Amino acid sequence: MTTKVTTFSLRLPLSLKAAVERLAAADGTSMNQFLVMAAAEKLTAMQTAEDFFAERKGMGDKASAIRFLTRTGGEPPRPGDELPN
Repeated sequence: MTTKVTTFSLRLPLSLKAAVERLAAADGTSMNQFLVMAAAEKLTAMQTAEDFFAERKGMGDKASAIRFLTRTGGEPPRPGDELPN
């Protein structure tokens, strides 16, 4: 099975292009392959997050959350985790 592809111009700032070239070379891939994989990874991450939140939408229980947040006990905040005054 052959995947159909298309070609388009991409305008990159020189510093970003240089960074992509360096990383692609270090990865042993072409700049094109590196950018295709980067786009695929980004799409996967975004779709995974959308699916995750869509699946859980409406499942929250506000009363339970308030009970949890206002419960007694637990441990005090660790150094650096205190709320600001």
